[in-house]
Formats: sequence, structure tokens, C-alpha cells
Amino acid sequence: MSTKQLLKVLYVLCWIIFIGLSIQSGGYIVNAFLANENPDMVKYLYHEADLSALFAYSTGHYAGLTFIISIVTIMKATMFYLIIKLLHGKKVTMEQPFNKEMERFMINLVWFTVCIGLCSYGAVMYVEWFVQKGIAMPDIKHLPIGGADVWLFMAAVLFVLVQVFKRGVELQNENDLTV
Repeated sequence: MSTKQLLKVLYVLCWIIFIGLSIQSGGYIVNAFLANENPDMVKYLYHEADLSALFAYSTGHYAGLTFIISIVTIMKATMFYLIIKLLHGKKVTMEQPFNKEMERFMINLVWFTVCIGLCSYGAVMYVEWFVQKGIAMPDIKHLPIGGADVWLFMAAVLFVLVQVFKRGVELQNENDLTV
């Protein structure tokens, strides 16, 4: 498979993932608003996450947790939107792969992964605090906030790659000036 074909396949996959994450984000946001109108809807939160015990304990804490969950899912969807935008805009060229646009893209990915990791970690700690208070909470695997360590590890790897790309951009600019 050629690089162009692979990029087209990745482009389609990114669209599929982006749409799925957007639906997930919308599902949590809509269910959070519906819970204010009909508290019986809380147990039907998106993807088997029954937060009815938390809602009964405190609507403010319920709103806070659903807000954090929404932020995490929106950031994940935004990351894939950035990838789609990069691939659609034909900013990736094999002739000059080290360019400022690619460097900016990778820096944005680093920030998004750091933010997702930190928000996920904070949300997991928040859920564990509720569990310590005796509130029945769903397992973390039913909420899109697990894996903070993976997101932070990915941010560290991407940060190293950004530094390599920065050096590549510098070398390519020097090469362009000498020609």
C-alpha cells in the first residue's frame, strides 16, 4: 500500500472516529440536560453509566462530573478534527514533511493530550472521592475518563516528536536557504 493510499484510509478512519466521539460527546451533554428536566433519565446516561446515586446525593456534583466527562470527550473529538483538517488541507507533503504547519499541529496534539490526561486523572480522583463517601458509582470503564496515564504518556512521546520536528523544520529551512 502506498503512502497516499494509507493517508486516504487514515482520513476515512479519522472521520469515523470523529463522528463516534462527537456522538458520544453529544450523548453525555444531552443526557445531562435531560436529567435536569426528568431525574429518572439519570440512570440511562450514555453507555451504561448510571449516575443516579450521585444525582440523588448532589445535583451540583452530578453537573460537575458530567461537565468534566463532556470536556474530555469534546477534546478527544477535537483532536481527530485537527487530524482531519490536516489531512484534508493537504498540509502533509512527502516532499517537505517538516513544515511550520505540521509543527503547530503536533504542538496542538501535545496540549490536547496533556489536557485530556489531566482532566481524566482529575475526574477519576473525583469519582474515587464519591466512592469513599459511600456513593454508588459506575466502574471507570463505563465512563470515558479512564486511561489518564496513557494520555500523559502519549503527550510525553508527542512532545519528544515535536522537538524532532522542530529540528527538522530548522534543517529544512537552512537547506532551502542554501539552495
